[in-house]
Amino acid sequence: MRRSADNILVLFFLMTTFIGLAQFNPTNVCQIVNGRLTFTFDTRWTPAQRKEIGRLYDLDSALLAEAFAVKPVIIEKNNIWTVRRLDNYRIELSQTKNKSKGAEAGDRKIILLDDQWISLSAATDRESVPYGVNRLTRNSVVKISRDKVRFFLPGHQDSKNVFLSGSFNGWSTIQTPMQPSDSGWVVTIPLKPGKYTYKFIIDGTWANDSYNKLTEDDTQGGFNSVFFCYNYRFVLNGYTYAKKVVVTGSFNDWNEKELQMIRINGKWVLHLYLREGTHAYKFIVDNEWITDPANKITRPDGKGHENSFIGLGDTLLFSLKGYPDAKKVVLSGNFNAWNSGELFMGKTSGGWQLPYVLAPGNYEYKYIVDGEWITDPGNPYTVGNGEIANSFLSVMPNHTFVLEQHSDAKNVILSGSFNGWNETGYRMIEREGNWIFSLYLKPGKYTYKYIVDSKWIIDPTNELWEENEYGTGNSVLWVNP
Repeated sequence: MRRSADNILVLFFLMTTFIGLAQFNPTNVCQIVNGRLTFTFDTRWTPAQRKEIGRLYDLDSALLAEAFAVKPVIIEKNNIWTVRRLDNYRIELSQTKNKSKGAEAGDRKIILLDDQWISLSAATDRESVPYGVNRLTRNSVVKISRDKVRFFLPGHQDSKNVFLSGSFNGWSTIQTPMQPSDSGWVVTIPLKPGKYTYKFIIDGTWANDSYNKLTEDDTQGGFNSVFFCYNYRFVLNGYTYAKKVVVTGSFNDWNEKELQMIRINGKWVLHLYLREGTHAYKFIVDNEWITDPANKITRPDGKGHENSFIGLGDTLLFSLKGYPDAKKVVLSGNFNAWNSGELFMGKTSGGWQLPYVLAPGNYEYKYIVDGEWITDPGNPYTVGNGEIANSFLSVMPNHTFVLEQHSDAKNVILSGSFNGWNETGYRMIEREGNWIFSLYLKPGKYTYKYIVDSKWIIDPTNELWEENEYGTGNSVLWVNP
């Protein structure tokens, strides 16, 4: 912003009329709340009205665009802003702190961020659940190709404007207009497999999909419609005389009643969304449990039985060098509930290997060599100490923590809200005088510290931090979608 807050307020108090924009009163836009410069916007404003507000209050167009997209934290030039949704139509933009004039603690700027303003469901919806099945009474949402989904709102031919808003577009009120048809309103958008929440905006009024029985609380006193974009189909051939067939697996905690299959042209079929990774499963045919006859990949369950397995996503290769005299080597980790009798590795000329599919995330694991649990000697990253230490693996990490200027330290631990502030948490690795550790983190806010030879410190290269209950501060990290 080029003008000072005082100049903006002078302009605010001088304005009493606004010509040419119906139902639009800019005198209610700007105010000081608890010492903070605060703007209240209405998502029903037209692009022209939004542009005029930006001109009058000298607000950058990019800042306004991110505010109307309800991005929780916006860093703009020398200012940090927070955004929260007040109701279905109103949003609040508040200047949390001026970076150039922030309160000092030593040579660090204190920036307090209010967690209740954070609403990142839009970013995390898609990967938040392991599986999902739709409950539509009519085809109001249909996947029409590999990556495109059509939304349909029947009726409302007298309406002037209908928009689709949801987690896929940051709950934008103007980004996804629907087009009128002979029987309603329709729009087709690209969607990746996963879970999505949505609503319709009919002439400025928010409405749920009345043909979708799958809903969840919207935290505003109402609910959102829920849709799963499918990516997998279970098929069981034959068994035409069976009365009921159910598919169950590790993805739904082996629920025996939930996922009933439908008989179509002599086959039992179930379409659903499955999150990336490896899944164990079986079919239950009239109460009889069977593996998938069409799937050759089976593994023991550690209890004397076998399960069918499928993997969605990229395949990793777990490899243990050496141990030529071992009779049995097993991979076990938190990705398979530390089952010690399931993932048997294959022997190679140089050691032992097992291909396995894991979704993006952070994992712990060990090898079991003839009954002896060992960490991976080829992986320097570990979690914990002594006998309870595990090897650590981050699949598709999206942030690397780097601690500089502590090359003489003997032991550095990364601890934060992402691992429950575990004091024996992520053991950092020294590389060229720096200590590093990479993690996969979902979009959102995280707090963290480094433990350098048993001494807790905030990140000296990160200017974002907030006070904690001990008065020692925590570093703050924001991971964007």
